[in-house]
Amino acid sequence: MDKQKKAVVLSSGGLDSTTAMAIAKSEGFDVYSLSFSYGQRHSIELEASKRVALALSATTHLVIDIDMKLIGGSALTDEIDVPKDRDESQMTADIPVTYVPARNTIFLSYALAWAEVIGAEDIFIGVNAVDYSGYPDCRPEFIEAFEKLANLATKVGVEGSATIKIRTPLINMTKAQIIKKGTDLGVEYGMTLSCYDPNPDGLACGHCDSCILRKKGFKDAGVSDPTRYATHE
Repeated sequence: MDKQKKAVVLSSGGLDSTTAMAIAKSEGFDVYSLSFSYGQRHSIELEASKRVALALSATTHLVIDIDMKLIGGSALTDEIDVPKDRDESQMTADIPVTYVPARNTIFLSYALAWAEVIGAEDIFIGVNAVDYSGYPDCRPEFIEAFEKLANLATKVGVEGSATIKIRTPLINMTKAQIIKKGTDLGVEYGMTLSCYDPNPDGLACGHCDSCILRKKGFKDAGVSDPTRYATHE
């Protein structure tokens, strides 16, 4: 068991991160699931991340508290309306207000720290640059730069005892391809939550950018959408 390879997997409880975790499991990793309570308006996603960690038999599920509401600047952490009913051209015209400043940099930094402590050389993150490339910290250039930083900024990197790899198995996949891949791996997407503005009961709004892209992904994949929406479509 000492030789069992470990991976830290960033998990929001959403469709993409859950698929990334399933891929890590399929590659034989012991999964260490990492989520954040960061002051997000959709904090109910943490319940989904716990369900996912249990369903995919994560070795550990760690939730770290960070109050990014103190910084604000995003519709997810501040008193800014979540955009609704936008088409894809509007979504990708500018960096959207749902972008949380430096969030993936912060999350990956915590993942890096945990990876070094538990002896994991692989960190999985479900970023995607095809269907929705509006976020600067979902681009391949960012991931490559962070991986370089990771090996410069850690004891294991400097001593050469390990090489940290930032794994982005979804980065060049469409949402439909992601759903098909997860379905092939047995992922039950009904346990996931992607909505930016769910109601208090955890039902998806069906109208935010994330819901629209998720619905389109299931339609394009030819897979029945198990999402529970607050309004009838």
